[in-house]
Amino acid sequence: MSFFNKILASIGIGGAKVDTKLEKSEYTAGEVIRGQVEIVGGSTEQQIDSIYLTVYTTFTREADDRKYTDHAAVKKHKLNEPFKIGANEKKSIPFSMELPTDTPITYGNTRVWVATGLDIKNAADPGDKDYIEVRPTRLTAAVLEEVGQLGFRLREVECEQAPRWSGSRFPFVQEFEFVPISGPFRGKLDELEIIFLAQSNEKAELLFQVDRKARGLSGLFAEALEMDETHIKLIVDSAEIPNLRERLRQTIAKYA
Repeated sequence: MSFFNKILASIGIGGAKVDTKLEKSEYTAGEVIRGQVEIVGGSTEQQIDSIYLTVYTTFTREADDRKYTDHAAVKKHKLNEPFKIGANEKKSIPFSMELPTDTPITYGNTRVWVATGLDIKNAADPGDKDYIEVRPTRLTAAVLEEVGQLGFRLREVECEQAPRWSGSRFPFVQEFEFVPISGPFRGKLDELEIIFLAQSNEKAELLFQVDRKARGLSGLFAEALEMDETHIKLIVDSAEIPNLRERLRQTIAKYA
C-alpha cells in the first residue's frame, strides 16, 4: 500500500499540499511581505527539497502580428533547506521577503501575485497562488500625481514587452499613458507616455514619449510617419518632490 501511495503522490494524488497565508493583500513597492507557508503531508512521507516563493506579473507581448498575455517573474525567493514531511504531518514556516521597488503597480489590467511551490523529487509540484495589490513608492506616486496636476488624465496602464533598447532587467516595462484634458498642454499634445526604466525609493529614471498634436499639412505628414513623437530620459530623486511639478512642466514644454 505504501508503494502504491508513493506512485499516486508522484503524479499529484495524495501528495503534500501547500497554502501560503500573507499578512495582508496590499503592499507598497519596496515593502517587506511577511506570512506563513503551511504544508500538510499527503498519504506518504515525502522529501521536500525546497520551498520557493515567486512574485509574478502579467504583460502583453506581440508575435506574428498578434498580442498575447504572458507572465514574468519579478523576484524568486528560496525559503528553506531540504526536509522530510510525514504522512498527514503539518508544518508552518514563517517568511519575510522584500518586494522589489520596481514591481509593477497594479493599475489597469496589471496583475501581481505570489506563487508558492514545493520542489519534490519525482513528484508533481503542488502550488499556491495569492494575488496582491501593489501601490507605488512615494517618488513614483509623486511623479504620477504631479503629471495629473499639469492637466493630464491617466488613460491606460499596461505592462508591455520591453524594447531591446530599454535596458529593462525584466522582459517587460510598465507604461503609463496620459492625455491632456486641461492646463498648458491641452491642444498641444495628443498624449504623454511615461515608462519607469529604473526605480528605487530615492531615485527614478523616467522615459517620456511626447506625442505632439498635428498642425497643418506638415504636421499630418509627420504624424503619419510617427515623426511627431519625441523620447526624453529624465532622472528624478525624492529631494525634488517639492519642486517636481515645475521640473516636469519645463521638461515636457521643451518638446510640446
